[in-house]
Amino acid sequence: MRIVNQMGLTAIDLGFRGAASGVFLLIVLVALQRRIPNQNALLGMAMSAGGVFYAIVTAPFFPKASWWWTLPILSAMPAVFWLWARAAFDDDFVLRRWHGALWLAIVAFGFALSLGWPRWPTLAKGGGKVLAIVALVLALAAAVQTVKTWRVDLVMRRRRLRLAMLAINVAMIGLVAVAGFADIPVAAPGASGSLPTALSLFVVAMLAGLGLFSAPAAVAVDDATAAIASGEAGRQARVADRAAAGRVIVDPRVAVDPILLRRLDHLMTVERTYRQEGLAIGTLAARLDVPEHRLRQAINEGLGYRNFNAFLNRYRIEDAKLALSDVTQREVPVLTIAMDAGFQSIGPFNRAFKAETGVTPTEFRREALSRPGRADISELRREIG
Repeated sequence: MRIVNQMGLTAIDLGFRGAASGVFLLIVLVALQRRIPNQNALLGMAMSAGGVFYAIVTAPFFPKASWWWTLPILSAMPAVFWLWARAAFDDDFVLRRWHGALWLAIVAFGFALSLGWPRWPTLAKGGGKVLAIVALVLALAAAVQTVKTWRVDLVMRRRRLRLAMLAINVAMIGLVAVAGFADIPVAAPGASGSLPTALSLFVVAMLAGLGLFSAPAAVAVDDATAAIASGEAGRQARVADRAAAGRVIVDPRVAVDPILLRRLDHLMTVERTYRQEGLAIGTLAARLDVPEHRLRQAINEGLGYRNFNAFLNRYRIEDAKLALSDVTQREVPVLTIAMDAGFQSIGPFNRAFKAETGVTPTEFRREALSRPGRADISELRREIG
């Protein structure tokens, strides 16, 4: 009877792994079909392919003779997951060469441990604990990324799904780390953690699949799990534009209260609320006397912003550009202009300004003030204010 029960559990285990692998492969195929050549699509496909790889090599009856080359690659999956979390939950994240170098370094270290195990088992065990620590650090970094950007995230579907995705993935990475500390192969065939691992993989795959396939075809994908395949998590939508009089153009595809958008525009352009230090979306919602979730929806679906800071920075940078172009303020330090516009330090201001204009604030001021026939714009500033 015990053997029959074990065979039944093994069959369930393999079934979950097969279903998860099928969904992950479908996500990769959809990503390839959409042909989105950016870092988010690349990391999403890497995550999905890694899920298939993990499901196979940690399955019951997987040959032990293959562990020497599969476990080193498996040990680098936390790095892929960390990079995916950065790209999915930080719209300003940019993939660097050193990120790829980190992944290669972990794989190379894993191969060194695997090949050196027969000759130096004690040293290899110590190295395995180092890999376990690395996995825990990367998992913690991914969790911190979720908390760090939670409040400013305007995409409601991404806010709802990100915690579930991260909790499950961090738990899986934790299992890998615990296995490393215990000096046992990760989810080895017959180990007690094999079925929970398979179930976790299945849940992750289903969440990713639902995030992808439930998104409306006519609207940009808005959640982090769909971004695994679509690669659109880092794209900053700009569907709204404003004329000099402050008129707001609303996306006709979404049902957002135009009166709320006009009140919001008045707060930003007339009262310059964006200059308030430490302005949070909850504070802004209180000023407008609306629930916070309605304001998030208005800014995201009506104006096309995925991030509250990006929404504020648009007004702040325009304010700073006017000040930097004003000949009467040529002696005012850039830091003062940045803080007057609402930035709390010079670093974030410089990064946001260069991302928006392509030049640094100092370069922008130099170019603006050196134009022939440059007029005094102080009157223009008073009219706009």
